Amino acid sequence: MELKNLTISQVRNGLKNKEFTAKELVKSFLAHIEKEDEKVHAYLSTTEKLALEQAEKVDAKIAAGLEIGPLEGVPCAIKDNIMVEGEKCTAASKIMANYVAPYDATVIRKLKSAGVIFLGKTNMDEFAMGSSTENSAYGPTRNPNDLERVPGGSSGGSAAAVAADECVFSLGSDTGGSIRHPASFCGVVGFKPTYGAVSRCGVMAMASSLDQIGPLAKNVADCKAVFDVIKGKDPRDATSTNFPAAKNHEPKTNDLRIGLPKEYFAKGLDPEVEKSVKAAIGKLTALGAKIKEISLLHSEYALACYYILMASEVSANLARFDGIKYGVSAISDKQSAPSDLLDVYLKSRQHGFGDEVRRRVMLGTYSLSSGYYDAYYLRAQKVRTKIADDFKKAFAEVDLIMTPVAPTTAFKIGEKIDDPVTMYLSDIYTVPVNLAGVPALSMPCGKAGKLPVGLQIIGPHFSEELIFQVAQTIEDAMRS
Repeated sequence: MELKNLTISQVRNGLKNKEFTAKELVKSFLAHIEKEDEKVHAYLSTTEKLALEQAEKVDAKIAAGLEIGPLEGVPCAIKDNIMVEGEKCTAASKIMANYVAPYDATVIRKLKSAGVIFLGKTNMDEFAMGSSTENSAYGPTRNPNDLERVPGGSSGGSAAAVAADECVFSLGSDTGGSIRHPASFCGVVGFKPTYGAVSRCGVMAMASSLDQIGPLAKNVADCKAVFDVIKGKDPRDATSTNFPAAKNHEPKTNDLRIGLPKEYFAKGLDPEVEKSVKAAIGKLTALGAKIKEISLLHSEYALACYYILMASEVSANLARFDGIKYGVSAISDKQSAPSDLLDVYLKSRQHGFGDEVRRRVMLGTYSLSSGYYDAYYLRAQKVRTKIADDFKKAFAEVDLIMTPVAPTTAFKIGEKIDDPVTMYLSDIYTVPVNLAGVPALSMPCGKAGKLPVGLQIIGPHFSEELIFQVAQTIEDAMRS
């Protein structure tokens, strides 16, 4: 097997058995990135100097006869809205083109402590706003399975980097499905944890009540191994929480109750996608799991609710990017020639933000404005409560819920970019999960034609162990 194809456990065994060094592994990946990424464009920048320094430390530890940890020496990629100290962090936006992170995000600090090696920063929709990674100010990422198609978004670079063997695993952020959606399109495993299970400190906020950081990897075991390192309470993030210990009475497969929401298997779902998803669920029923049709009654309002709440939080969070505090400013642009401070704000944001970012800022500002707050923002918050209640009621009847990740497979580049509403519909099966704050995993479950299809496994709050356990069972069954 080539070095670029290794999983986390294979990297660890190879390093321990001295089949290769960490430095050889890093050089192999960097060479593959240089060759392959010209076509895929998964990376915005590589961090070669940092990666080689980290690899030398791992090699020195092994040479000294010391034990290495589960993730030690494993090369990874990081979405470019997560800060790595001393490296550029652009969020794929022009307005942050020259920004260098002054500190490590908590997830990066934890991964560094675990000995993980950072290969570079991955492409994304600008400030994580999009479903295709076409909204990057630095050009789109392409799907490694078909270079004419999108990788999904907004963590498309992170998913494509794993699918193209340009890293062993990656980190992404998920606000309305931005880990699970590209994982589905690219044929890798992506996990969105319970809200609060992973610290958001050091991650550029898009919509603070929805954002969550999670891993993308080649298999379920790798995804779990990364999550086990990055989870937990962080004193620098008040929304983070101690992760409870796994329950001793997690149901076995033959006791498992699986809910299939009828609203997710209705008009608009590609028949080939439905066939693959139900075939994967059939692997569990063959092992004794019970299927129950359920209803998530308010799902039809989830997308509208999400786009009001998300945009409202976007308008507040992105107010800080004004040409003064961070990144590129109209002051240093001779052609802009701002006349006063307000003009600096306006011209910096006008030239720094792309179309999708400006669209969401305007939508959010409108929803929060006097006279419209009650009609839009407050009403959306009430609908959010009803959607969360739907999940609570469902989990009183079933242990897990299974659905498709997206209604279709990866679409062609440019196919939906001029029709925002159609683009937003790509996330119709993923946004309710973020509104409810529950965990969900996307895993490959077959193909429609030549393109991957994703199965979404949703659980109640802090049911991560059960989700990984069941996903592993499906993955094993599909291999046999």
